[in-house]
Amino acid sequence: MKVAKFGGTSLADAAQIRKVGDIVLADPERRLIVVSAPGKRSKGDTKVTDLLIALAEKHLAGGPTEKELAAVVSRYGQIARDLGLGPKVAEEIAADLRERLAASRSDRAEFVDAVKAAGEDNAARLFAAYLRSRGADAHYMSPKAAGLLLSHEFGNAQVLPQSYENLRRSLARAPGITVFPGFFGYSPQGAVVTFPRGGSDITGSILAAAVKADVYENFTDVDSVFVAAPSVVRQPRPISELTYREMRELSYAGFSVFHEEALAPVFHAGVPVSIKNTNNPSAPGTRIALERSCPLGEVAGIACGDGFCSIFVSKYLMNREVGFGRRLLQVLEEEGLSYEHTPSGIDNISVILREKQFTPAVEGRVLSRIRRELAVDDVAVERGLALVMIVGECMKNAVGLAARATSAFARAGVNIEMINQGSSEVSMMFGVKTSDMEKAVRALYNEFFGPGA
Repeated sequence: MKVAKFGGTSLADAAQIRKVGDIVLADPERRLIVVSAPGKRSKGDTKVTDLLIALAEKHLAGGPTEKELAAVVSRYGQIARDLGLGPKVAEEIAADLRERLAASRSDRAEFVDAVKAAGEDNAARLFAAYLRSRGADAHYMSPKAAGLLLSHEFGNAQVLPQSYENLRRSLARAPGITVFPGFFGYSPQGAVVTFPRGGSDITGSILAAAVKADVYENFTDVDSVFVAAPSVVRQPRPISELTYREMRELSYAGFSVFHEEALAPVFHAGVPVSIKNTNNPSAPGTRIALERSCPLGEVAGIACGDGFCSIFVSKYLMNREVGFGRRLLQVLEEEGLSYEHTPSGIDNISVILREKQFTPAVEGRVLSRIRRELAVDDVAVERGLALVMIVGECMKNAVGLAARATSAFARAGVNIEMINQGSSEVSMMFGVKTSDMEKAVRALYNEFFGPGA
């Protein structure tokens, strides 16, 4: 069995959905299909998920929602008409949305998740109906009926261990083609809960792990994963094969082609992943597996992401103070903050955070507590940082990679704010100013892959 997941661009309109239908019906092993909500049809368009969030927010604010509701129903109605499915599909979707809007608004996050999930849920119903119109034995399956249980965390749910056995039993006896909505499941309390945005990748991975699929195919709108972002480097090289660990590092650092949290289920189950293009399904794509062979010193890819800041803490003889690091991180924990990296010296330590969570109000409290509770010599915050990473399994034990990278930065006039390398040596992280991020990526690409930027 193959599990195939199709992203929002693959379901944006009827023409795209026909392509998805062709791909599914071309291979009888594609028996478990995961779908996202319809995405953008063009650059200036709006994703259905964003339309649903606007609908939920307007309803919570107590304003009239007919305009927002009509926008969502119209998108599905247009797709259904263009696919020749008739008016009944749109009528059922409109009824489903009104039922969701009529639910209790006492818990804001719960209400928003229930409305957001309508995007994938109705896309799955619509696509199953389309496959049946083409003569296929296809049916929609609800995450609730299948037993996909997630933690009771709205907008940030995680799969619960019992889900895998539930799904295995439910899906093993399902006939024909099963169409499953991505992005959401149900908490043990019975509430609809969603993964973070892009979470349909996670659903597909969970299902592939549950049924021990031969491969998890993730269809998107690019032919493969590239060694650097095409928006930064002109015509970057495609990557034919990556390890789970390499893809995890690249996804974390900015590769948006595959959600960073989606690798854990297939990694633990040993299910390989294939990144494919809905618009060019014959392209070889990128395969992700446990191991691959590569020459010593090879860099697999270069990733970047902005929106970071750092807290710099300095205290003389910090290295002699037992528990200093724990108490520093405890301050962050008690303020509800997660951190990304902690490069350090003998008398100083920096903590890298996502800037969006470190608001001015939070910053004031954190700095005050650090000064008071840790009696530091100095504490400062630097905003506007970007992280640039080189990633590769075969970087381990290779001599001179850091020298090549830093020399490339020097030639490009990029100042390095910090450097961090994990003990696995699979990745090397450089902190730079956001204004230098793209220049830094191009410098690294030219160094490790030759001129092309």
